[in-house]
Amino acid sequence: MKIKFDQNMDPRGAVLLRQAGHEVSTVKEQNLAGAEDAVIAEVCKKELRCLVTLDLDFANAVVYQPQEYFGLVVLRHPKPTAGRLLDLVRQLNTALLTMNPIHKLWIVEPGRIRVRE
Repeated sequence: MKIKFDQNMDPRGAVLLRQAGHEVSTVKEQNLAGAEDAVIAEVCKKELRCLVTLDLDFANAVVYQPQEYFGLVVLRHPKPTAGRLLDLVRQLNTALLTMNPIHKLWIVEPGRIRVRE
């Protein structure tokens, strides 16, 4: 799967997903750090990439309608630490073995994924 890691994501998560065979690019690698959310969203559309982020703005399905994107994945943890967020990336990676986020919004929380189409 083609994935874009937002600037708020730990780059070690990108490494985990690359090791699992996903094609991952990051906002930082493309010199898009600090860009508006709408710009990041458009880049993801053009590149046919699923966005993985901590930014709750992307969970607003009225503004970012899931059917327009190749996946919007928002990671949420009630007590976020670097280690716990990496655990959510691992959980995402496991889910990608059997599920597809294209045209969906996934909210990845410890032990569950909420899906909105």
